[in-house]
Amino acid sequence: MTLLGVGSGAGSLGNSGNTTTLGGIGSGYIYADWKAQLAYTTPNFSGVQATLALTQGWNQQSTTGTAATVNADNTVSGGVAATSLVTTGRSGSAPALEGNVSYTFDSGKLWMSGLVQKVNHNSTTVALDDDRAQAADIGATVNLAGLGLTAYGYKAEGLGSTIQFMEGYTATGKQRKSDGGYVQATYVMPSKTKIGLAYGISNLDKHSSDGDTLFKEAERMTFGAYHPLTKHLNLVAEYNDNKAQNQVGAENKARTMSLGGILFF
Repeated sequence: MTLLGVGSGAGSLGNSGNTTTLGGIGSGYIYADWKAQLAYTTPNFSGVQATLALTQGWNQQSTTGTAATVNADNTVSGGVAATSLVTTGRSGSAPALEGNVSYTFDSGKLWMSGLVQKVNHNSTTVALDDDRAQAADIGATVNLAGLGLTAYGYKAEGLGSTIQFMEGYTATGKQRKSDGGYVQATYVMPSKTKIGLAYGISNLDKHSSDGDTLFKEAERMTFGAYHPLTKHLNLVAEYNDNKAQNQVGAENKARTMSLGGILFF
């Protein structure tokens, strides 16, 4: 329900978002990303449909390192060493294999999807303990007489959190696991105003070699109201309670209220 709202994003909460409208990204699911791909989708067989694709591979990235400063005398000062593996650029040398299967029925939809990608590293001094990153998810949504219920969950190895391949490996090449999901309930009133309540969480497991400042989890509770004023204009009101936590329990919190309009054209 937060796709056309705000969700995570207000305040700086590490992997749960910064100052943009992230919806449930990083607090319930990993961003699917826009990637070049070669895909085949089957015909619809009584509601069952599947897609299989080769997609552009992404490299590992880190949010925990900061760049050092090169002084006029060529000495280096400042900077914090990254606790996660970082490779050059975002374009991976190996494509990912992604797939999805869904079943659509009169009152809802069920779906499952997965991703597998070989991870390469351009350093000869760091060896990956497992160079195959993988993930799977499952979800269901049901709509009956204006009431909508949705539940979703995912598990991943080497995929990281928030966006694909963000902090999926330690700086020494050890693979991290992650998981998360969300639940939501919405109701469309006779006035066509949709109200909803949603909860989402994303977790990143610590490897035994990790430090304590590594991101651990991000939670989000959202209450929203969405009203189609015209065919092209939606009014949106949301309250979001966001919390991010590191591996030793230190927290950042943000509580925000938002009111605005979304124009479709």
